[in-house]
Amino acid sequence: MFIPVADLPDTVVGFTASGEIHADDYKETLIPAVEGLIQRAGAARVVLVLGPEWEGYSAAAMFEDLKLGIEHRNAWQRFALVSDAEWIQHVAALFGWMVPGTVRWFPYSDLEDAKLWVCA
Repeated sequence: MFIPVADLPDTVVGFTASGEIHADDYKETLIPAVEGLIQRAGAARVVLVLGPEWEGYSAAAMFEDLKLGIEHRNAWQRFALVSDAEWIQHVAALFGWMVPGTVRWFPYSDLEDAKLWVCA
C-alpha cells in the first residue's frame, strides 16, 4: 500500500510504500494523486519512499508504474526516490535520464533533504 507523506505543499505528492505494492495500489492511490497534482500544479513533483516496510513490486504494479510515466511523460519535474536498497540507487542512476524531469536518489536517513529538494 501507499501511505501519504505528511508536510508537503500542494505542489508535491509523496508516498511511503509498505508491504508489496500491487497494481491496485497504483490505480487507487498513486495515479489519482499524481494526475490530480498535474491538473492542479501543471507538473509532477513526487517523493517516493521505499523504506524498511517495503517488500517490493508485483509485475502488474511495475506495468502501472511504466504506464504512469509514459502517459504523463512531459509533466515530470522532480522525482525523489528515497531508499537504502542499493539496487534502487543504481536504477535511479541508470534510468533517471529517461525521465524528462530530474530524478534523484536519497538514502532513507535523508528523507527531509529529499522533501526539500522536491519542493525547491
